[in-house]
Amino acid sequence: MPEVNPEILTWARETAGLTREDAVARLGFSDARRRTALERLDDYESGRDEPSRSVLLNMASQYRRPLLAFYLRKPPRKGDRGADFRSASSDRSTRDDAILDALIRDVRARQSLVRAVLEEEDETKPFPFIGSHELTDKRPTVVRSLRSLLGVRRENYHTQPSAEAAFGLLRTATEEAGIFVVLKGNLGTHHTELDTEVFRGLAVADKIAPFVVINEYDARPAWSFTLLHELVHLALGQTGISGARSDNKTEQFCDDVAGRFLLHNNDVRELALDPSSDTHHLTERISEFANRRNLSRTMVAYRAYRIGEINRPMYESLSRDFRNQWLNGRSDRRERQRRTRGGGDFYATRRHRIGNGVITLVRRMMASEALSTTRAATVLGVKPHQVQSIVEHG
Repeated sequence: MPEVNPEILTWARETAGLTREDAVARLGFSDARRRTALERLDDYESGRDEPSRSVLLNMASQYRRPLLAFYLRKPPRKGDRGADFRSASSDRSTRDDAILDALIRDVRARQSLVRAVLEEEDETKPFPFIGSHELTDKRPTVVRSLRSLLGVRRENYHTQPSAEAAFGLLRTATEEAGIFVVLKGNLGTHHTELDTEVFRGLAVADKIAPFVVINEYDARPAWSFTLLHELVHLALGQTGISGARSDNKTEQFCDDVAGRFLLHNNDVRELALDPSSDTHHLTERISEFANRRNLSRTMVAYRAYRIGEINRPMYESLSRDFRNQWLNGRSDRRERQRRTRGGGDFYATRRHRIGNGVITLVRRMMASEALSTTRAATVLGVKPHQVQSIVEHG
């Protein structure tokens, strides 16, 4: 019997979101005359061969696991995602779930460390907004709570110069209120990018260090809606993950509140949507309306459906069209981004993903020597040598 349970090796790879092909590339295995790189990994994972300590150290690094994890007697139970508010789907793969679990594990580790630092510095005043509402509360009541928390009016949001600027307005207000907002949609490489059908947002309803995580690969106008949606989860005291769409009662409540925050019923009615119009006409009308107000087109269609301006089949048809249009344009957008990306963009991008809330806390705690560079790197989700460049200009 090998010292390392081979089931642990398979578990560690899969929960890192890696296929066997991904793993051999990450581990630097190469084909040899006696066996291929894939066969070498198979031999380890089947128990036919036992990995050396250097191989285990390499696996620990590439699979993002402590070395001690490889000496467990059996794979641990799946990590706690919190509540899963997504609709059941047969389209989500085992690999998607593994990547999502790894992403959540990373976020929860960072959030736990933030909480620990705040506790060490005696900055643990409970956040009254967390768990301040219930599903039985009226939607307008929760909208008023959000508006009181953020101090952002619809008119201010709608008149921002771009959807990203509008999101920045909401994000800054959220972080100033004491909630950390992170953009994250993969494990550090585009190979592990998660679709919004798998993961749209995450809320960690901690009264000391509440976190909201938004899938950065969603459409920019959708970021604001997701942020507000997750804030409603925090108001309900709920930790959990959300997907792009769900008929879950709780998700509908969060969507309704977020939608009302961004768009008044009367504004939706002024669209004067004619359900008898063809989808192309409705698509153009909603697109023009949404773009002028920095709103997600799907959200506008959802609001129209929820107040009875269009029926459910029409909403679903519009939603599919908007998603397909966005997906078709995504490759072009990425190509333009690659062409315009300069050498100095790396840290700007990292800071944007991490958020000023986390960066400001890390800078302050490092200045008071409450946080080491190594722990700061964990909180920021970067390598230790990158910490100074992140916090100096954040």
